[in-house]
Amino acid sequence: MWHFESGIKEILENQKSVFHVLTPEEKEELKNHISLTNYRKNEYVFKEGDKPSGFMVLVTGKVKIFKEGVGGREQIIRMSKPMGIIGYRALFADENHIATAVTLEDSMIANITMDFILNRAVKNSEFSLLLLRKFALELGFANSRTVSLTQKHIRGRLAESLILLAEKYGFEHDNTTLKVYMSREDIANLSNMTTSNAIRTLSTFANEKLITIDGRKIKILDLARLDRISKLG
Repeated sequence: MWHFESGIKEILENQKSVFHVLTPEEKEELKNHISLTNYRKNEYVFKEGDKPSGFMVLVTGKVKIFKEGVGGREQIIRMSKPMGIIGYRALFADENHIATAVTLEDSMIANITMDFILNRAVKNSEFSLLLLRKFALELGFANSRTVSLTQKHIRGRLAESLILLAEKYGFEHDNTTLKVYMSREDIANLSNMTTSNAIRTLSTFANEKLITIDGRKIKILDLARLDRISKLG
């Protein structure tokens, strides 16, 4: 787990952080409005129905955000990586959370007071524009996923999910193993299908030499063909 000082430095200096555009004075002020919390793997960050506690940024680790559907089945609606903002929709809408966030591995999350965020957004136009750009990108992604998950066939949905994981988290040093280890159920929930269909389709992809599977480790052998399957739907 990271310590407070290294977590603060990452939040302030990482070029992927919305806070790197703050002035030196604003960065010093931020330190009085931020708390950092370490979470263990599979720990809840917030639950559906909870009141937002502040502006949350994932510093290290991975988080899945899901909504419970009919019959209690989960649908993963977002996957977050370091410097990703989580839980902001409910915060800015002044509503309770309509989804649940759980860590996929040990993680550190920063929580910044809403007063500071609003104050900086009003006084620092570069910061407010960066926030708007982040939100707009998330909205565009959500719109695309809605179409994919409702219109693509099973093969297309699973291929898209594997590509999404590759783009979001990248690969291990071998440049083929996905740098995220998800259960079959999570892969199914990300792809809007049953776990049995996910297992079956992963096995088919392995037989077609598109991927190899070793427990939760998935190696992508033919990204180009996966991309074609995804686009064909």
